[in-house]
Amino acid sequence: MNEMEDIYANFVVELRRGVTNLVVLNQCQQPTYGYQLVKELSESGIPLEANTVYPLLRRLEDQNLLRSDWDTSTDKPRKYYQITEKGRQLLARITSYWRDSVKNIEAILEA
Repeated sequence: MNEMEDIYANFVVELRRGVTNLVVLNQCQQPTYGYQLVKELSESGIPLEANTVYPLLRRLEDQNLLRSDWDTSTDKPRKYYQITEKGRQLLARITSYWRDSVKNIEAILEA
């Protein structure tokens, strides 16, 4: 990769890191498991690696923004994550901040 590609790749990583919490919290409004989350986000144009998603899910759970429950009713047990009330409150604030920021950034870029 040339220098410009390296710089571009670093900018993209920084931008994605900032929105990953937002989209993961949003996608956990209904019970979801890690692989399902990776697949749905990838299909929505936000590819995330499993080695990014699983530590993030655990961190959000440690912060009481998500809760988890095991489903052992099938041959393949799955850990489902769902947003907590604290997570919903934070998601609402982050979403509002995101929308305001996007609007302001668009205005700056169009100027």
